[in-house]
Amino acid sequence: MFEFFTEPAKRAIVASQDEAIALGHDFIGTEHILLGLAGTDGIAREALAARGVEAEPLRAETVRTLEAAGVPSSGGQPAKDALASIGIDVEEIKRQADSTFGPGAFQYPRPAYTPRAKQVLEATLREAKALGHDRFGTEHMLLGLLAAGDGGRGREVLAALGADPAELREETLARVAAAEA
Repeated sequence: MFEFFTEPAKRAIVASQDEAIALGHDFIGTEHILLGLAGTDGIAREALAARGVEAEPLRAETVRTLEAAGVPSSGGQPAKDALASIGIDVEEIKRQADSTFGPGAFQYPRPAYTPRAKQVLEATLREAKALGHDRFGTEHMLLGLLAAGDGGRGREVLAALGADPAELREETLARVAAAEA
């Protein structure tokens, strides 16, 4: 599926993984996808900015929302502890990988997508097809986030920042139309 994503959309996916890791989460939720979109050049970032949603306030609200929901920033510690119990030192592996391949080359555990985040990616496909597009861009990802069920914490964070989903959808579609003109 990822071969159909545009380069900016691929960068947004990687950015969402990086955001989850940076925040110490062992999962990628809709909130991380939203952070990835806000931090990656593309139509989604432009539409978010036009509606007053910028990366730094978005990150701060994401942290606040997750903390209020009691979501821990475990940094994958349970998985590391499980490996340590059988004699595997993840930190030593990280040090050796950093030494051999460069800093940050090894990330463990790699966060997994939540069911809602998977729904967003599935909705991305539907949104692109509905617009008659063969490739999926950041705009389709944002439209997918806005369309996918309840949208999870990503929609919750947008609401806390005062971004109306219907207006954000209209903004995104207008930018898509302008890009095609």
